[in-house]
Amino acid sequence: MDGASAERARLRAEERERRARERLDATQDRSDRRASEREQAARDREQAREQRRLEEAGRIEARSADRTEQAAAQEERPKRRRSGALARTGEVQRERDTRHYQTVVDTGRVRELARRGASVSGLAGAFGISTEDVAAILADDGADGEPA
Repeated sequence: MDGASAERARLRAEERERRARERLDATQDRSDRRASEREQAARDREQAREQRRLEEAGRIEARSADRTEQAAAQEERPKRRRSGALARTGEVQRERDTRHYQTVVDTGRVRELARRGASVSGLAGAFGISTEDVAAILADDGADGEPA
């Protein structure tokens, strides 16, 4: 029995080693397969990136061609500036007739502007009244704020 049990123990040990090698080989194969799949995925991603770059370059080129055509069309007319200077656009600027405009003279406002340092002649010019009227408003200490 010792010989038979020793033989069985040896066979079991060999079987264990064989299964361990098979597991190791399967693990190595799985690892190699995953590595190659990762490499293939990386190549696919890079190829997709390159394709997107080419498409974007084509779109940029098309937009650039459109811009040159638009720029040629826009050279025919002057650009509108943000400053609002309509003279550069070729439009005639109308002069408003302000001869009959009248400023409401608020005595409280006249006093406030004088307090802030406005001159009597400046106030007279701004409100369209004489310097004597401004002097009279400033001499009057009432704060009624009624128009003169």
